[in-house]
Amino acid sequence: MIVPDTKDWTWVIDRRCPECGFDGPAVHHTDVADRIRADADQWPRRLSAPEARIRPNPSVWSTLEYGCHIRDVHRIFDERVRLMLAEHAPRFPNWDQDATAIEDDYASQDPGVVGAQLVDAAYRVADTYDHVPDDGWTRRGLRSNGSEFTIASMAIYHLHDIVHHAHDVDRG
Repeated sequence: MIVPDTKDWTWVIDRRCPECGFDGPAVHHTDVADRIRADADQWPRRLSAPEARIRPNPSVWSTLEYGCHIRDVHRIFDERVRLMLAEHAPRFPNWDQDATAIEDDYASQDPGVVGAQLVDAAYRVADTYDHVPDDGWTRRGLRSNGSEFTIASMAIYHLHDIVHHAHDVDRG
C-alpha cells in the first residue's frame, strides 16, 4: 500500500530540496519550459525498461505509476497556469493524486501509451509557460489549502515535482 504524501512541498520554491538536490532559488522561471521538455524526453526510455511495471517495494510506485503521475502533473499545471492567465486570482480545485492513481489504475496502464501522453502533456505545458507574457508571471492563483502562487513560483514548484520524481525513479 502506498502511503499518501500529505507534506506541503511549497518550501522547495525558496530552498534546496535535500532529497533530490533541486535548488528552486537557483532556477529562473523562464528556464522551466526547456527543463520540462528535457525531462519529458527521458520518460519513454524509463517506461520502456522491462521492470517499468514492478514496484521496488510495495510502498513505492513503479516507474509506470510515476510516469502516469508526471503525465497528470503536467496536465494539472497546464490547466492551472491557463486559469491564472484567464482569471484574476482563481482558486484551484483540490487534486488528490493518490486517489487519481487508484481511480485511474496507474499500474495497469500501457507504458508506451503513457510515455507518449507524458511527452505530449509536457510539451503542451512547456509551450504554455513559453507564452506567458512578461507581465503575466506575477499573476496569482490559490490552491484549495490557501497556498498562493504566482505563475513564476508555480513554474518552480512544478519543475521540482518532476525533477524529484525522476530522481526517485532513477535511483531505483
